[in-house]
Amino acid sequence: MLLRSSVVVLSSAVAAVLSASPAQATPSSGVTAQILFETTVPAVAGSSAGTDLTLRRIEIAPGGTTGWHFHDGPVYAFVESGVLTRTLQDCTTAVTTAGQAITEDHGSDHVHEGSNLGTEPLVLLAFYTEPEGKPLSEDAPAPAC
Repeated sequence: MLLRSSVVVLSSAVAAVLSASPAQATPSSGVTAQILFETTVPAVAGSSAGTDLTLRRIEIAPGGTTGWHFHDGPVYAFVESGVLTRTLQDCTTAVTTAGQAITEDHGSDHVHEGSNLGTEPLVLLAFYTEPEGKPLSEDAPAPAC
């Protein structure tokens, strides 16, 4: 009985700590997107899942942001117009201008936020290669920058 009571008390304490400071995702603002192409490549022999391929045109208004997020698979993007400023998980920034391309690292340890700090709309063409059934991006809390 004492062991069971200790487990209940410990479980309650862990729940209290976790709920006392919940991680909050940061919402996007000023972002519109249009899917231009999507398909699923079936799993190959020895693989458990296929790959979802998606091409999107993303527009971020001046002052807009994607919010903090990460991808479960590689993302390749081309800046069609404007300037993309990305803040990375280590709080450094990377600036990509019109005509340049980027490859985004994937996984929950590669959170980032894309912003348009300029005065013109930012237009990206983004090609996602996500594991089948995964979302294009997953919300994440902002790191302590």
